[in-house]
Amino acid sequence: MLIKDSRQVISLFIIIGLLIVLCVLPHISSAYIVSLFISILYFTSLATSWAIFAGPTRYISFAAAAFIGIGSYTTAFLVETLPMVFVIIIAAVIGFCLAAVVGLATLRLSGIYFVIFTFGLTELIRQLVLWFEINITKNLGRYIFSDFGRPEIYYGLLILCVLTFVSGYILHRSRYGIALRTIGDDETVARHSGINATWVKVVTFAATSSVMSAAGAIMAPRWTYIDPHIAFNHIVSFEIAIMALLGGITHLFGPVLGVIPLVLLLEFLSTTFPHYSLVILGLSFLLIVFLLPNGVVGVGRSLMKLFSTSGDRGPS
Repeated sequence: MLIKDSRQVISLFIIIGLLIVLCVLPHISSAYIVSLFISILYFTSLATSWAIFAGPTRYISFAAAAFIGIGSYTTAFLVETLPMVFVIIIAAVIGFCLAAVVGLATLRLSGIYFVIFTFGLTELIRQLVLWFEINITKNLGRYIFSDFGRPEIYYGLLILCVLTFVSGYILHRSRYGIALRTIGDDETVARHSGINATWVKVVTFAATSSVMSAAGAIMAPRWTYIDPHIAFNHIVSFEIAIMALLGGITHLFGPVLGVIPLVLLLEFLSTTFPHYSLVILGLSFLLIVFLLPNGVVGVGRSLMKLFSTSGDRGPS
């Protein structure tokens, strides 16, 4: 117990130290480093929220781009009339409500059927927005003019990441988190145990989707210009899934271990091999699924178990 408590204290000090470094980073680093960390924080919030739902329930969603696009368009419509804080909150509420409606209709599906529906959801919303822009507003793309600059985007994403991690930590240790894991292990057993599986899945899916909408709203001023093809990009959904799976979706901080190397890899590929980046991304997805089914966290746990077992045996 003492060893476990000491590890928790050390972990707490590391987290506090890391937060202090992240808070002062924009004041001591170049614009390029800050932009790079904006991408890391952006994908960390997305991959972590994705894993909070997919990890325990084992429902793989490719609808992330739909909620990111909703957040982006919320900013595009409201940024010139409302303070950015209210715009982000409204985007999160819209994302939550839409995900709740979608969840009620689809979370009775499982396996490949749910994956296909969530993938199609992004395309459906993109086509609806495209029709609205062409036929109603007569304006296909939108420029975003805002005083919400690079520092504000950075700190907005940092706050969103902290809130996501704190919520995930509380969820994991709550009875609600146990219910989620029970659903993932065997949904039939969970229902017979008195768990309202549909309600638990819908609320979790909606809450994590609202984080994605908030992230899209925060990042929209950085993009300056959006249209339906930019805002609702299917590739982003795959990138988020790959990052979360690479790091490991069974641990709260697992996705971060996938986000950092893949953001750096995508940065390198986009500047060095722009025409082959998607091919390499697809190959990396296949390699992760086949070689690292439990992610980096799973490999680390296996190695720790191996070393602890060999240590217990002692010298022969």
